[in-house]
Amino acid sequence: MRIKICGMKYPENICLISRLKPNFMGFIFYKNSTRFFTKEQIPVINKSIKKVGVFVDAEINYIFSMVKKYKLDYVQLHGNECPDYISKIKGVRIIKAFAIDKDFDFQKLIAFDSCDYFLFDTKGKMPGGNGISFDWKILRKYSLNKPFFLAGGIGFSNIKKIKNFLNSEISDNCFALDINSHFELEKGVKDFQLIKKFINEL
Repeated sequence: MRIKICGMKYPENICLISRLKPNFMGFIFYKNSTRFFTKEQIPVINKSIKKVGVFVDAEINYIFSMVKKYKLDYVQLHGNECPDYISKIKGVRIIKAFAIDKDFDFQKLIAFDSCDYFLFDTKGKMPGGNGISFDWKILRKYSLNKPFFLAGGIGFSNIKKIKNFLNSEISDNCFALDINSHFELEKGVKDFQLIKKFINEL
């Protein structure tokens, strides 16, 4: 199972966590986030680790400038971006996030077919990083073949639940697990040993 570690913020911690060789590292370019990435550069990390820029209803030109400045491999859209808006983003892979609750209508995802991946996170007060899980059984209603990232409240404390999910047919299109707040020593500082333990346990 691929792992995305989101909300990376501090160069020293980025270098440390990169030693675990996660598949993706996420950098948040949303000013209202406590994990807003403000550094002048991302430290040099293993080329196998794909860099994901996370944006929330941002101006297209701002996205392009961040992709160029930080050499981002993926753009993750975590707001109310519509298909027409997404069609204007070129030259980078796109992950479109959706806030999931028990009433979510998966049929509306058909209009977002141009995206490379979906990301399913828990509906909460913030666009992401709320640290709580939704009922993954609702993904039985997901009938599309597009691969998705699973986010929201994923931590070592619920690893048994995660394993059960990954061993079920519901996870057939689950491309990666997106981890964040449950692996932090403080906002934006990830716990190397806990993430290592989590990866080994998986």
